[in-house]
Amino acid sequence: MNAPTNLDAAGPLPLIAVTMGDGAGIGPEVIVPALLAPETLRRCRPVVIGDAERLRQAARLRGIACEIVTVGAPAEAEFTPDRLNVIDLGLLPADLPWGELSPVAGDAAYQYVRAAARLAMDGEVQGICTAPLNKEALHAGGHVFPGHTELLAHLTGVEEVSMMLATPTVKVIHVTTHIGLIDAVNKIEPGLVERTVRRGHDAMVRAGTPQPVIGVCGINPHAGENGLFGYGEEEEKIVPALEVLRRDGIDARGPLPADTAFFLAGRGDYDLIVAMYHDQGHGPVKVLGLEAGVNLTVGLPVIRTSVDHGTAFDIAGTGKADAGSMIEALRQAADMSPSPTR
Repeated sequence: MNAPTNLDAAGPLPLIAVTMGDGAGIGPEVIVPALLAPETLRRCRPVVIGDAERLRQAARLRGIACEIVTVGAPAEAEFTPDRLNVIDLGLLPADLPWGELSPVAGDAAYQYVRAAARLAMDGEVQGICTAPLNKEALHAGGHVFPGHTELLAHLTGVEEVSMMLATPTVKVIHVTTHIGLIDAVNKIEPGLVERTVRRGHDAMVRAGTPQPVIGVCGINPHAGENGLFGYGEEEEKIVPALEVLRRDGIDARGPLPADTAFFLAGRGDYDLIVAMYHDQGHGPVKVLGLEAGVNLTVGLPVIRTSVDHGTAFDIAGTGKADAGSMIEALRQAADMSPSPTR
């Protein structure tokens, strides 16, 4: 195999910080094969933020012969076949058990993300790709955040971001996520809907769809069906936002009945679906493409992508974890991140 190059036809490939996630989970085991995959190295220059020794353990578990090299900064990394570059924070004990909840691993997962956010804010990387962390371990380690999305928003000083899920079949962005359904309905208002659609539109343009067609779900069954269901939430909370967006040239259509919106998106009528609450978006995505699903955070100073699976403690340390979602997360991070300017 020819050695990958740091340059493509358009200039340097984007540098992507890859956080190792919870070291007791499958993160290290999916990172090693994903970062060495030829399709990854053709698209980006990935550098792990994590623990070098844990990655070496993962490589041995998977039977992968590679060189895991510690670097001080992304700019020092070299990209050749069978070499994996890591900024080694050295936070995990060598005998950390696989598949067990650990406050030490939870704190380490936080520190990896913190370091990656700093690199992004300083312009040393153009994107972030995260392996899964365990929320209970994160909390036990002293860091009370619902997950990566809220943690990265906090670390980068951004007040509002959006979660996007992407599969080969459908892409969906959420107006609300990790709150109860009654709270979600109360939180939805025209300004939030408008800002969410704009973030989704900008992300799609960045990913190479210059004029995305965006389908916006309603809140009630049948999108309220002209007042038959609900109390006029669509007219009050969604329609005003769509009117503003369309005046600005954004092709946002709706409110749409959610049950048909995803069917239409699956056949190609829409490039992006806007879901009003967590399960409205997550359920169809997991049916249509969980195996290749990627979680994106849009609205940060840089794009952040992640696998759409958890730490899988039940199979951690066995070498059986599938790296496909990590490869896809790296692909989308590369596709949505700019080339470095220096």
